[in-house]
Amino acid sequence: MAESLERDGAAVTHSRGKAAEALLFLLLWLLPAAFLSVFFVLPLGRIFALTFGAFIDQASSLQELWQAVRRPLGFTFYQAILSTLLTLLMGLPMAFVFGRYHFRGRRLLRVLSTLPFILPTVVVAAGFNALLGPRGWLNLLFMDWFNLSQPPILFLNTLSAILTAHVFYNLTIVLRVVGGAWENLDPRLEQAARTLGASEWRAFWEVTFPILRPSILAATLLVFLFDFSSFGVILLMGGPRFATLEVEIYIQALQLLNLPLAGVLSAIQLLCTLLITLAHHRLTGGQQVQLTPRLKGEGLRPARKWAEKLAVTALLITLTAFILSPLTALSVRSVTRLEANRGERGAVQTGLTLDYYRELFINRRQSLFYVPPVAAARNSLVYALETIALSLGLGLPAAYALNRGGSARRWLDALLMLPLGASAVTLGLGYVLTFNRPPLEVRSFPLLIPMAHSLVALPFVVRTLRPAISAIPPSLSQAARTLGAPPARAWLEVDLPILSRPLLAATVFSFTVSLGEFGATSLLARPEFPTLPIAIYRFLSQPGALNYGQAMAMATLLMLLCGICVFLIEKITV
Repeated sequence: MAESLERDGAAVTHSRGKAAEALLFLLLWLLPAAFLSVFFVLPLGRIFALTFGAFIDQASSLQELWQAVRRPLGFTFYQAILSTLLTLLMGLPMAFVFGRYHFRGRRLLRVLSTLPFILPTVVVAAGFNALLGPRGWLNLLFMDWFNLSQPPILFLNTLSAILTAHVFYNLTIVLRVVGGAWENLDPRLEQAARTLGASEWRAFWEVTFPILRPSILAATLLVFLFDFSSFGVILLMGGPRFATLEVEIYIQALQLLNLPLAGVLSAIQLLCTLLITLAHHRLTGGQQVQLTPRLKGEGLRPARKWAEKLAVTALLITLTAFILSPLTALSVRSVTRLEANRGERGAVQTGLTLDYYRELFINRRQSLFYVPPVAAARNSLVYALETIALSLGLGLPAAYALNRGGSARRWLDALLMLPLGASAVTLGLGYVLTFNRPPLEVRSFPLLIPMAHSLVALPFVVRTLRPAISAIPPSLSQAARTLGAPPARAWLEVDLPILSRPLLAATVFSFTVSLGEFGATSLLARPEFPTLPIAIYRFLSQPGALNYGQAMAMATLLMLLCGICVFLIEKITV
């Protein structure tokens, strides 16, 4: 009888424990789910509703609709495929060097390779403009040497500019994903194949490559996704001749006010990006690089043969020149005044100046519609701080919920990652269509901008916090509870100190993402409250040396701030 009562009591206790666990999971997931439902699912559903209505209203003109969609859709796939192939062509050899050899400056070069991915689009556009644009250093140099009146290098507004910028942006994905997998690969597997008589090439093809294939495919899909949904690069460096789905949505919505066609384009673009995102999630969730336990850095060795030293040297020179050239040209151009020498055709005189930085605080024309760049910087900082609060407030409970989700964990993780695959321009258009009445109205509710930024930052926050949370032993919190600490105090004194570094890394991620976001902000920001990327875009679009210099100065400041953020992320996560 006593044993029966004891079993019943244990069953009741176990049942209550499971009920409490389920209730805690629901409470943790409630706020992130509500946020995603209102500020992600609802705007996208509004776009699909508009698209369905457009198809019904224009059923007799589907041929015209296809003609309007065909060109941007075809170019979107075309440039994304080319950009991805070029990124792999350049990135895979570099990933091999990073994953196999230890050399001086490796860590610094790794940090440097991460910088382009975190930089705002307008900064990259300004950097290539300063290097290869009509007033760029190389054109000025050739005009001066050969006494030319016109710039000989026509780089901007070409397909080459788009492809170069995409490789510049996404090279770090291949280096991180494939290079990281290569570095963690057990070298004894390949050594065993060589011992059994396999040549170096056969050992790579039959042993190393099959193990690395999931990482290569995952990096390829991720690069293709970012190239497919690219907006700022196409708008700023492609010019009016090139329009992807993203740019065409922007043109149709803001310039031509054709919301039905913009909705159709958004639905097509969203469907494509979601399919790519789901394929990437399925690939990375279902296949992992097969590793065996070993010491950290065991697969790395110094370059000994002349071919190995040549490969490392080529990596150092190529990657450093490719990344630093536009950024250095941008920094130097922001402190250089150019004056034409009227005595010689094509000759240019240069001089150092800080005038472009001083002009950031002056309304020279006393225009009522002028917004000082320093005000745009203030707007960006305010939005970034609000984004940090929102993304951490949502990401922390979501990360805890994913560690308690059981069988639902996979679906919840996929839902949280969906905003990363959605187009920022499409999301901005969804906000314009959905939140057009008080109290949530785009023009009178500025929190919509950091909310859009938080959707982009949320996947990074969850991905940063979740491994750290899962690594905390439950026994620590249980011990604190046993000693009489309430749950809140146990979390503050046990979990929080352990999570301090991941929380700081997530904060820097959120800050950087918000600071450089351009797509959604270009549709949501009021003209009198621009962010720093929008202000740079405005100044680059206006004629005059002063406007160009101020754009260079703002882009340089933004680049330095992002560089500090990258350094902090690397310092924190190491």
